[in-house]
Amino acid sequence: SMRERMEQHRANAVCAACHRLMDPAGLSMENFDAIGRWRDRSDDWTPIDASGSIPGSGRDGFSGVGGLRDAVLARPDVFVGTMTEKLMTYALGRGLDHYDGPAVRRIVRSAARNDNRFSSLVLGIVESTPFQMRRSQ
Repeated sequence: SMRERMEQHRANAVCAACHRLMDPAGLSMENFDAIGRWRDRSDDWTPIDASGSIPGSGRDGFSGVGGLRDAVLARPDVFVGTMTEKLMTYALGRGLDHYDGPAVRRIVRSAARNDNRFSSLVLGIVESTPFQMRRSQ
C-alpha cells in the first residue's frame, strides 16, 4: 500500500526528514488517484486508509480530506504562516533566514486583518523589505 511505501521512505535517513512531515497529512488524500479520481480501494483492491495527522499540531488524527480541512482551519495562523514562508522563499529565490522573521510576521498579521486572503499575502510579500531589497541573479 502507499502507506507502507511511505513508511519505507521514513525509514531511510535521506528521505525521512521531509517524509516525516509530509506523509501524515498527505495520506489523508489517498482516496484520490494520480489524476484526481476518487477511489475507495487501492490497485490491489484493499480498502484505502485515509487517516492522517498534522505533526506538531497538538491535535489527534483525522480521516480524509474533510478532516485535513478541519485541522487546517482549526489553526489558520499556522497555515498562513507556513504558506507565507513558502511563497516568500519562492519570491526571494532563496531560503529564509532569521532576519526575514519580522517581515513574515508582519505579512501574517496583515493577512489576518484581511480575512487571510491570498491576495493579501502576495501584496505583503511584494511590499516587504526582503523582497524590495533582493538581488537579482
